[in-house]
Amino acid sequence: MNSVLGGGARRRGGFRWWVLILFGLYAGYYYLSHKQEASFTGRSQLIDSTVQDEARLGLQAYREILSESRVVAQGQLPEQVRDIAKRLIQVAPKVEADLAAARGTQPNVQWDAFDWDVNVIESEQANAFCLPGGKIAVYTGIIPIAQNADALAAVMGHEIAHALLRHSAERMAQQKLVQIGSMATSVAVGDMEPSQQRAIMAAMGAGAQYGIVLPFSRDHESEADEVGLMLAAAACFDPKESIGLWQRMGQASGGQAPPEFMSTHPSGATRIQHLQSLMPKALEIRKAYCGK
Repeated sequence: MNSVLGGGARRRGGFRWWVLILFGLYAGYYYLSHKQEASFTGRSQLIDSTVQDEARLGLQAYREILSESRVVAQGQLPEQVRDIAKRLIQVAPKVEADLAAARGTQPNVQWDAFDWDVNVIESEQANAFCLPGGKIAVYTGIIPIAQNADALAAVMGHEIAHALLRHSAERMAQQKLVQIGSMATSVAVGDMEPSQQRAIMAAMGAGAQYGIVLPFSRDHESEADEVGLMLAAAACFDPKESIGLWQRMGQASGGQAPPEFMSTHPSGATRIQHLQSLMPKALEIRKAYCGK
């Protein structure tokens, strides 16, 4: 009787915890085998690529962006932007060496992998970027908000710091783990009821997004703020101008930014507070490098 009425049905099981345990072991091995020390800060970071591969990807993306953009090739603005970049880049190796010496470690940036290039792009975007390999672009929309070279140096120092700290490579490695974790969760819930599967997958996805991905991005932004501020100070720009910059950025956004926990960036208030806490160190570096 059972074979007639229930032979085609399969009883659904529970959650396969062993799958997530195996994933946890793999994640631990992956982290330990790809862990390295972040330049400038000494923080442990997860990197699963070479600087050369990152530079190739950066160059490809840079060429595509420039081909689709209106590049400001001549005039005073490109000259000023390139001068700021030159000053920041020139002091960067010494800043890294000095910070490493203070920690008792060795500097580790592979400077020969950076082939620096700087362009200005005509756009209303209040933004700038530095891709892996040292490809820098400044959008004209940031100029009215920066208002002066010191504030623009803080912006560009921040973007250069992202490249030197290899944040894009770190995000790729983190995303790889998140994707594998998602696959492991999918296998773990495979024998559960569909409604339970959807609930658990949604909860895991939200947990990864708000508990790992977004805080991770905000930490990168704060780290780039710190290193970028030190680069600007060492290049003899006034680090105090970074405070006014972020105040004006907040005014320009009109308070439309999402809540901090939902954002890839710290809130303007958090950012200003962080920069203010770093100001004594930045001013000390400026005095040491510039005598003022």
